[in-house]
Order: sequence, then structure tokens, then C-alpha cells
Amino acid sequence: MATRSRRSAATEVMEEEEEEEGGLVKLQFNDSLVGRPGKPISVGDLLRRLQELSQELRGMEQEEAERDSLLSVAKELAHHNLVLHKDGGVRAWTACCIVDMFRLCAPDAPYTASQLKDIFTLIIAKIFPALADPSNAYNGQHLYVLKSLAEVKSIVLLTDIPSSNNLALHLFTICFDVLSGPSKADSGEELSKNVEHHMTALLGALVDESQGLPPEVVDVILAQFLRADPRVMTSAGIKGKKHVQVDEKQMTLLLKEAPPAYNMAKNVCNAYPDKMARLVGQYFSSVIVDASTAISSIPKVRSRKRASSDLDDSEDEGPTGPSEEDLKEAKKAHNLLRELWRCSPDVLQDIIPNLQEELSAENLQLRLLATETFGDMIAGIGAAGPPPSPVLDPAAFPSQSLASASDTFRVYNFLTTPTSPHSFPSRYTQPYQAFIQRKQDKSPVIRAAWATSIGRILMTSAGGAGLDQEEEQKLLRYFSQSLIDSDERVRLAAINAIDQFQFRDIVEKLGSNGIMSEPGSILSNLADRVKDKKPSVRNDSMKLIGKIWGVAAGAMLEGNERVLALLQPVPSRILETCYINDKEINVLVDHVLYESLLPLAFPPIKAKASTNGNSQATKDSQKNGYTEAEIDKIRTERQLLLVKGLDERAKKVYFAKQGSQAAGVKFMETFLGKCEEYNGGVMDSNEKEIKQQLNGLISYYSGTFADSHRAQEDLWKFVKAHDRRNYQLIRFCMAPDSDYRKVHKSIKELRKRIEDAPGSSTLLETLQVLLYRVSILAYNRSHVPAIIQYSRTNENGFASAAHEILKEISIKHPDVFKAHVQELCKVLESGAPTAKKPNGVNAVDDLKACSGFAQKFPAELPKDRKFVQSMISFALYGSPPKAAKHAVTILMSSADKKEMHAKDLISKCTKGFEYGSGHYLTRLAALSQIMLLGPKDEEDVDEVTEIAISNVLQREPPKTTAGEPDWMDTPDDDLTAKIWALKILVNRLRSIPADAPIAEAATTVYKFLMKLVTKEGELSETGDSSAPHKARLRLVAAQFLLKLSCTRRLDNLLNPTSFYSLATVAQDPHTPVRTGFINKLMKYLGQSRLSSRFFSIMFLLAYEPELSLKESAITFVRSQRARMAARKETTLEQVFARLVSLLAHHPDFDTDPESLQDSVQYILLYLKCVATSENLSLIYHVAQRVKGVADGISNNVEADERLYMLSDLSQAVIRLWEELNGWSMQAWPGKLKLPAGIFKALESHERAQEIANKNWVDEEVTDGLEAIVRNSLRGKKRKSLADHNANFKKKLKTPANPKPKPKAPKSVRTPKKKSRRNDDSDVEGDAEPSSEITRRSVRKSTTKSYVELSDDEDEEPMQQPQNAEEEDQESAEDTDADGGKDDNGHARDVNMDDADAEPGAEEPGSEDELYADPKPIEQKETRTRGGKRSNGVSLPSRSKKLSSPAVNGKAKQKPKANGKALAKKPNGRATRATAKTVIPASDDDDLSD
Repeated sequence: MATRSRRSAATEVMEEEEEEEGGLVKLQFNDSLVGRPGKPISVGDLLRRLQELSQELRGMEQEEAERDSLLSVAKELAHHNLVLHKDGGVRAWTACCIVDMFRLCAPDAPYTASQLKDIFTLIIAKIFPALADPSNAYNGQHLYVLKSLAEVKSIVLLTDIPSSNNLALHLFTICFDVLSGPSKADSGEELSKNVEHHMTALLGALVDESQGLPPEVVDVILAQFLRADPRVMTSAGIKGKKHVQVDEKQMTLLLKEAPPAYNMAKNVCNAYPDKMARLVGQYFSSVIVDASTAISSIPKVRSRKRASSDLDDSEDEGPTGPSEEDLKEAKKAHNLLRELWRCSPDVLQDIIPNLQEELSAENLQLRLLATETFGDMIAGIGAAGPPPSPVLDPAAFPSQSLASASDTFRVYNFLTTPTSPHSFPSRYTQPYQAFIQRKQDKSPVIRAAWATSIGRILMTSAGGAGLDQEEEQKLLRYFSQSLIDSDERVRLAAINAIDQFQFRDIVEKLGSNGIMSEPGSILSNLADRVKDKKPSVRNDSMKLIGKIWGVAAGAMLEGNERVLALLQPVPSRILETCYINDKEINVLVDHVLYESLLPLAFPPIKAKASTNGNSQATKDSQKNGYTEAEIDKIRTERQLLLVKGLDERAKKVYFAKQGSQAAGVKFMETFLGKCEEYNGGVMDSNEKEIKQQLNGLISYYSGTFADSHRAQEDLWKFVKAHDRRNYQLIRFCMAPDSDYRKVHKSIKELRKRIEDAPGSSTLLETLQVLLYRVSILAYNRSHVPAIIQYSRTNENGFASAAHEILKEISIKHPDVFKAHVQELCKVLESGAPTAKKPNGVNAVDDLKACSGFAQKFPAELPKDRKFVQSMISFALYGSPPKAAKHAVTILMSSADKKEMHAKDLISKCTKGFEYGSGHYLTRLAALSQIMLLGPKDEEDVDEVTEIAISNVLQREPPKTTAGEPDWMDTPDDDLTAKIWALKILVNRLRSIPADAPIAEAATTVYKFLMKLVTKEGELSETGDSSAPHKARLRLVAAQFLLKLSCTRRLDNLLNPTSFYSLATVAQDPHTPVRTGFINKLMKYLGQSRLSSRFFSIMFLLAYEPELSLKESAITFVRSQRARMAARKETTLEQVFARLVSLLAHHPDFDTDPESLQDSVQYILLYLKCVATSENLSLIYHVAQRVKGVADGISNNVEADERLYMLSDLSQAVIRLWEELNGWSMQAWPGKLKLPAGIFKALESHERAQEIANKNWVDEEVTDGLEAIVRNSLRGKKRKSLADHNANFKKKLKTPANPKPKPKAPKSVRTPKKKSRRNDDSDVEGDAEPSSEITRRSVRKSTTKSYVELSDDEDEEPMQQPQNAEEEDQESAEDTDADGGKDDNGHARDVNMDDADAEPGAEEPGSEDELYADPKPIEQKETRTRGGKRSNGVSLPSRSKKLSSPAVNGKAKQKPKANGKALAKKPNGRATRATAKTVIPASDDDDLSD
């Protein structure tokens, strides 16, 4: 009740007397409030009278007032002259008096319905809106009216008025408008909190007492909850503008607390949950029913085309959907549900169970709305949407991963802080389970929305309500599956959902599902997406995991084991995508490498200015400043962390990227020079030549981008701009003497200049990638001192990584290493060993780095006696023996008196040589390197050779013992000595001058090596040598034979029989032997150092049990095929003839049907690696040509017949391969000849005709071929070809001899003829003419991109590469002929051992194939195949039942090499041996180098 107003003493005395007399108080006011006609009461008098009346009424209590005395005044108050008076003061005091009449006369108001309507119209239309202006002169009276109606609940009288719905709607609208609108006071005075409080009570009373509110009122109440949506708030505040986009980044403009109107609606709903639940339920039911009715009334149609929108794209059949207006209303209703769950969940008790039906609605839009709504409700996300995305800054220092939980705590914001008042899964179990089942929805749009929702639920812990551990792990598993969904939109949604997680949540929540190296975990599946075939998916995933690792680097450096286990593999996963060699991926990797993994701006701190004039500032302890050296160390530490965590494949990529920077500088310097000559288009002379050269350079650069046309246009813009400052900035970035700060500043300035230049919107994007590739960032001179320091101290376990980087810098970037090599040499001097004192542990790595530098810049190393003497000490006493090898390399490269030092070392090493004592291993290592590099006399050579053979190799080896392992990871001293002795012989042979006779020296070497290969490493005549010794020696011997074959004249000494014996090492029973041999083979082939015949060995891995080795080999061969196809070379196609010969002479080859079918796998492996629709006809031609020659090795009929069997078998497999792939194979129009030495011409034409007409393969074999080939293709393609049987209705018949088309033959680039006649010379048979085949060039490029440098390079400092400029030009011209896709359009890998690796794609069977869009195989026109025979082979009709394949599941499987049953041949050789999986030898242990 209002306090009593001051009244006169006379009045109070009169009232007291009346109370005493009758007990009831009469109204004393007797003035008239309504004037007579023609004599109105003045406004002033009227205000005075109303004030007196109001004061008297306020002093009266309901139980004391005499009702009859009030009626006459009450009637006057309702007169329209007062209620509709034009003066606001009169209306205000009138309303005050009327609400007091309501109070005193309650519960029956002394007014008719018509009068009540006028009264409430006054209050609602005039009094309440005036509350918005606190400065109004009558604001107190307005507040009194509101307070009285709320406290007395007189507002319920509104329900007594007939047809009061409009008034009620007006009342709710005005109340919410007053609270939500801005203050109308001129002074800016805000509304009193009492207004919100009394209005809430007023509306609550009306809701409680009314039988039912009109739907429009419910709309108004619910509309207030949308005020939580900033988009609604902003658009509502912009008059006359629709569809206004809101900048969500401007968080400062958003509300920080709930608006009063929102709070009032929430309090009303929570105060009366049961009644509001009924009213809200009716509202939602009407909205949803209207939308559903609108949908069901639309006829179903079938889409003829795939629409461009996501919704149409996902469902071709079904309803076309509701109208835009219906959908808008449905969206608004579902948005309200989100907010109501956060603030008033009890009003939804009847709605949520009914809403469950929408989850299974036929219409996509409704199902999508329901899925999104349920997900946000469970996650506690309201109408404002999820909280803002956290900013993961990889360049931050200190790292965000080191922040405490309190530092990363999000400040509460009523708009975006997820809040769930109840556990949704516990309260609504069935709707929750129905929501979970949407993970299997047929529409990818629904699955994508579901994945987003699950991510939010996990991120918010179900809106803070929490999830039990079992339920959380189940959601994590489901979320992980979304990352490998068949549709890219689902995968992309899951990736974007992870992007919303804070780093701590990624580690604690997502990490609980498994570490990144654990297949199937969220982090593992996320990392796998970097190889996704969809650009948007792989771009987002790579950038995301790059940022995550960049943030995690701080915690890793602090030794956080959990973070290390979870995220250490990230850089490896990113860098390994370069094996796909897709141009777009390569550009993306460059961006991620220098923007997330090793950000240019890291660390974002400035060095303290120096006060003493020195360039290096001292640390200011007061301001916690850093010196430049300390900043460089912080940056170096991060690079070492990255390198330390890389696996071998990724490490090759990283080192190759840094190594290619030197070659890139040469191209860029040439480009800048031509830009200067072009002079913006103004040239005095050679205009045509300059333009042509610029065109060539720009074409080369643009060829490295996916959008080459745009890149070309951008680079021409750069050329024509002719900004000399830009040229100089780029040169600063490439200069070896530029420190990191200078490089960084140059890049920043260049960026700004390009951004400010007109018309350069995309130029910066193009030029930035080129800058990353040529700027000296990782191997900067600023980092070398810190790298050397870490190599010395092994702080954080970085010594190994530091030594690797030092070695790379010394070899690839010796200019950077120059300034620090003297320091390293002094360290070596001080740590030189003696006969009694060993050298330091890290000395061998330092020697290796110096030796690499000495080969490039011998003049830069010290020449003083102390340094030379220290190298001699290392050569005599260094440990391990490799230290002596590197020391000799340094001496022979940089010392002035090489002859003297070489002779002196030979004398000291041979004098008194005794096996087992006196640093004998070190002496052998030194002698082996002197044999390669040092000048030597024949007498010295004979003495050294005698020691190697007599004292070491012919020494009785250790005997085999029971229970000994099959492989020895670290060779013992006896085995190490034999390896160094073999190396002495091999290096001696390699060092013989080209004009000197070599046969005599080579005989001994090849005898030893072939003995080890053929006798499986056995040197003892008794045959009881230790098993691990034999395995290692066989591997070393095979690797030495490969190394010798890198020299052309030595390759001639390896005859075909020896070559085939060497090839069997690829099927050795020991995994480390096979791995070491194949890796070395791929390395030399990738460097173009071996002849083409060695490619045939790669295809013996058809039964390789180690999948990683087999996949690596397949990847390598495919990369070589792509490179050769770009150069129009047919080397690999012609190798097929050598493969047929190799299989024919394989010791396990047999002519029985089962063995022949086993041989099919080798042919299929070849086809998988080499065959394309373009070259298949050539391969088929080669297979035919083999039937037109005889075997040139064994010279017997049995060997010839083996060739013919394999020829017919190959032709049949190739035709099946063509048919099942849907290709069309035309006759090869060219000519080729088969290599002599392994083939020879037939004796007569009649014999050739006889061979051609005979069927050499039994029908029993051919019957099972189709099943074998089809199974092979199933492994190659994601979708089984059985689903496309409609494409294979044609019956497979034997084709007639194909006739060439009349068109001109395609131009094919083949190597030039060789003058010599040996195993690689040509032979021509009688069957048909053929083109020549020659071995590949053995030129070596100085730029070894994607090649793992080993000691081979260290051993050959004196060998200068030939035709370096031509090689560089070829590497610039190389492109991928097939655009980086295999025959099925899938991504495949390119082996990084290939120095000229070009864009390829990932091999089939990789995880990316799961996401390939299934496409039917196109049926192309093929030539008609009649019933004629081709070379005596006919294939069964398709209608004939095929026998089961002879491999993969047969009951009685014939033993075969690489993983089959072990069997001993009569010669004692283990054939088809069971592969014994042991730990493979590492490169460091490979002493064959």
C-alpha cells in the first residue's frame, strides 16, 4: 500500500471523529470532477481536485472505506472527459484515482464493462508507454498506477471485459516494448528496476488468473526470448533494412547481460510453468503442424538433375519442401526451443516428446531443423548460437598450451555461454536416443548437422550438465566415424566442429578417444583427412592440425608426455602428403609449414635494444627482455622439436624442401635478372629473346600451382610493375648472409608493398608461396649457433636432430655453414682421440658435417698442422669406425699434401695389422676410404687388398649356435670387420681410372660378392656360419653390387645370370634384408644411376608380406612412370620384356598350372604400377614380341618354352586388364627391339610361325585368370567391379592380330643408341619389327630433391656431375603427364627418393578411396573380337563358369617366395621361404655405405 499523503489537521480530526462514530470512513471529497456543458473546469483546478482526491484515496484502507461514498466519485472518474482528457497530467492523476478505486472496491469494481474498457485503454495506451521516459513530470503517478495494479492484482479486471484479447495483447506488447526500448529521457536516465519488477508481477497475475491467453499474446511473450539472438536484436534496430548481415566478430557491440524484457518473459514462464507449458505447447504445435501440413500438401517430384544446393543435392526424391515463409516460421519456432531450454525448460515438458517425431520426418528441412535443435538443446546452446571460436595462435609466446585452466576460462556471457539446467539425456531418454540415431540418416546434410551437434555436445559437456563416462566415450566413437563418412560435407562439418574446441579440450576430451597414432581415433581420422580427395576437407584439416601442433609445441618442449603422445605425429602427417605430389597440396603444405608449424613471426617478441653499440642486446631482467641470440634459440628449439618427431618419410620431405631452396634461388635470381632486363616492357635490344626467356620462367613457376593460368597472370603483373625495391627484398630473403630478422622484415615489407599496389588482389597469394620456397628460413645463419649448441649439450634430447640438420646444412647450404665451420673444427681439434683416449660421442656427427662441407668448399677448412694432425688421429683411433672414414674424407678434400697423408695413413694402418686388436676396425674404415679417394701406389693397394682378403674375409666366421636370432641389429666386431673389408675391395674397384684395365681387379671382387649373394651370405666352406652374420653379409653384398652397377663399365660385368641371382635378394626370407635391398635399389633408380633393367626387380614384390615395403615400392614405380611419361619415355613399358625373362629364369618357376597362375601376380603388380589406358597397347606389344625371340641365356628349348608360356599368359592377363578397366587398346604403331644378351633371334621364320600359332598355356590356367584379375582390381578400386556387371556384358574372345590405324604414330622419346654391344644391346626376331630399347642416362643432377643423402655422397667428392645445366633445365620442365591421378582417378603417392619427382597420386587402397564418388565405368568403343586365335591363346567365354583363383584362398597353396612355405632346393638355397619379420636395419647401421 502507498504511504499516506500529508493532509491537513482538520481533515485528520474529522476522519477520526467519523471512525469513532460509525467504524467506516466516508470519502470527504465532494468537488465535481466533470464540468457542466459550456462551463468546463480549467486544467489547473481539475489537477488540484484530482490531487486532493488521490491523496484522500491513498489514505483509505479497503476494510475501512464506506463503499457507497465512493460510487459517485468513481462514476465521475470514468467519465470520458477525464479518461480521454488531452492533458497528460489529468490522465495520470485520473488513473491514480481509478486504481485506488479498484483497490478500495475490490473485488467488485464500480464500473461497467464499457467503462472498464475505457479505463484500461487509458492505462495501457497512455500511462504505461509514458513509463519509458523517467524524466516525465508525472513519472511518479505512472509508477503508482503500475505498482497498484501489480500489487492489488487489479489487472485481472481486464479479463471481465468482453473481447479483451486486443487489450491484453496491447498490454503485453507495451510492457515488453517499454523494457526493451531505449530510455526516452533527455538526460539519458535509465528505467528503474522497479518497473521491470512490477511489470513482471502484473503480467504474471494476468497469466495466472486468465482462463487462456490469446495466441498473439503467447507470440509476444516467446518473441522476447529471441532477444538473446544478436542477429535479431541488430536487425530489429535497423529500420527499413531487411536481411542485414551481422558481423559476429564485433563482440563488443553485443549484450553482456540479459535484457529486461528477456528476464521478464523468463520470470513469467518460470513462475507459472504448468500454464505456460500448455500455452507454449499450443503455440509450437500450431507452428509445426502448419509447416508439416504445408509440406504434405506439396506433391512429390523426382529430380532430373543434381541441384546445386546442398539440400537438393542430398535428396533427389521426396517432397520439394515448405514455402519460404513456412520454413521461416519453423526456424523461428525451433530457435525459440533452444532458448527456452536454457532459461525455462519446464515449459517444454509437453513439446519435446512430440518434437521427436520431426527427427523421422520425411521432409529434409524439418528433419534438419529438428536435428540441429536437439543438438543445441543438449549442448545448452541458445538462440545466440555457440560461443565464439577460440583463437589458436601457433605464433604465440609463451605458448597457449602452457596456459593454466584459469587463464583459458571463458567469461560468462548470457548470450553464448552454453547452459543446460538439466541433463537432457537423463530427462528425455527416448528423444535423445532418436537424436543419436540420426548419425545413420540417409541424407549427408543431416549427418553433417548431427556431427556438428555432437561436437558441440562434447565441447560443452552437454551444456555443463555433464556426461557419464560411458556415454561420452560412445559419442566420441560416433564423432570419430563422422570424420570418415562417405560424404565430404559430413567430414567437413566434423572438422569444423573440432575447430571450435579449445586446446585443453582437444587434449582432455578428444584425446581420451585415443592418440593420433591409434587408428580409428578422432585425432587419427582428423590427421588422415589431410589426404582427402576433396580440397575443402584436406585444406581445413591440414590447417587445423597445423594450428593445433603449433599451439602444442610449447607443452611438448616442456616435456608434457600426454601432449607428445597425442600430437607429435602431426608434422609427419602433413609433410607426408607431399608424396601425393598434388600441386594444390604442395602449396598448402608450404603455407602450413611457415604459418603454423614454424611461423615466420615466432616468437612475437622484440630483442632489447643494445646500450653499448653491440648488435646483440643484453637481457633486461627488470623488463624480462630477450637478446637476439635467445630469440634465435627459441626459434631453433621449435625446429628441432619438429625434426625430432618426424618419421623417416616425412623427414625426407622436410630435408628435401630445405635442400631445394638452393636450387630455387638460382631460378629466382635468373627470373629477377630477366625482370630487370625487361624493364617494365621498355627494352633497348633483345626484346624477343627476353620475353621468350621470361615466358619460360613464368611457365615453370606457374606450373607448380594448381591454377597455373592465374599464377601466370600474377607473375606477369609483377614483371610489368617493375618495382626494383621488390627485387631487392626478394634477394635479401635468399641471401645466405641474411639473418632471420632481415629475412622476416623483407617478407613483411614485400607483403605490404604488394597489398598497397593497385590491381594485385591475387599476386600476394602467388608470390608468397614462391617466397616460402626460396627464402632461407629454416637453415638460416641465425639458427646455426643454437643448433651447434644443442648438438653439444643434447638438451631436451635434441642432439640427434641437431646433427641431422647440421649435416643437411653443410651439404645443401654450405654458404650458411661457412661462418660456423671454424668453430666446429676447433671443437674437433680439442676432442681428437689418441691411442689411449677415445673421442667424444658426438664427434662422428661433427666429422660427417665437416666432411660434407669439405667436399663443396675445401678451401674454407683450416690448413694448420694442428687440425690436420687431429684428422689423422681420428683416422687412426676414431670411434666408431665411421669417424675414421669421415676424417679421411676431410683430409683428402682439403689437405695440401694429399699424397703424403694418404701414404702415411696406409703405412700406419697396415703396419703390424692384427685382427682383433690395435683399433683394427678404425684402420679398416680408414683404408676403405683411402682406397676410394686417396692417391695410392700399386704396392700399397696390393698390401691393403691382402689384409682385407687374407686377414679378414677368409678368417673363419663364428659358428651357428642354438637359439641365435636370425638378424643382428647392431653388427658385432667380426661382422663389422668383414663389411669394411668388402668395402675396401669395392672402393678399390670404383676408384680405378676409366682408362685403366679393370677385369683382373673386378674378378676377385665380383667373386666374393656373388658368392655371398648365391650362398645366402655364407663364406665358410663348412656352411655353418652364424645366421645373423649370413643375413647381414648377403644384404651388404647385394647393396655393393648395386653400387658398382651405378658405374656403366662395372654394370657390364654383372652378367644376366648374376643379375637374376641378385634379383632373388628381393625375396630373401629376412625382412631387413629385403627392406635394405629394395630401399637401396629405389634410391639408386631414383637418382638415375642404375640401368633400366634393375626396374624389373621391383615387380618381384608381388607376394611381399610387409605391406609398407610393398606400398613404398608401388609408389616409387608410379612416380617414375609419371616422370617418364612427362618426358615421353617408354623405359618402364619396355622393362616388361626383362620381367618376363626374369620370371622365366626364376628358381621357383614351374610349368604346372598352379605355378603359372601364381606367376600372374607378378604380372598384375607390374600392370598396377605401370599400365595406363595410353600405354597398355605398348605393353601388350612387348608381351607379343617376347614370343618372337628365343632365350639368350640358357640356350635350351626348355628356357624358350618358359618364355612363350609367360608371353601367352601375359597377353591374356593384359586383355583382361583392358576389359575389366573398360579401356580400349589399339595396336601399337611403333617399332621396338628386345635387349640382346637375354634374348636372341630365332633360327628361322618357320620356327617363329610355329611358336606364334601354338597355344602355350593350358585352358586350365586361363579359366581362372578372370577371377584373379578381378580380385586384383577389387583391391585397386574402392567399389567392387561386381556392382558394374552391366558394363561387362560383352563376351571376352581372342582378338585377331591388331592392325595399326592409318594415322601417324605418336612421337615417342627414346634414348639414343649405344655403340657398345652387351646385355643392353638389341635383338630383332622374325615375328615383327620392333623399336630399340636402351638403358637410361646415368647423368646426375646437382640438385638432389627428395633424395635421402647417405654416405654414398660423402664417398664421392671428386666425382663431378655431368651436364648439370641440362639436368637443372630438365627438372624445371618435368610435369606429371596424368595430372596426379591413377587410372581410377584416385590419389596416389610419389616416392620422395626420386630426385625429379613430379605430381602423381596416392596408390589405390589408401583410406582416401573410401571417399571417392562411385562412378560407373565408361564403356568405350573396342575393336570387334572374333574367334581367331592370337598367338595360340584363346580365353573362355564370359558365360562359362570360372574356376576359383589359384591364389588367395586355395586349399593347397604352392610354396612361393616372400611369405610362403619354406623348402630347400637341391643346391641348398632356401626358396619360397617363409618371411621372418624382424626389426629392419636402420640407415645408420647400413655399413655398406
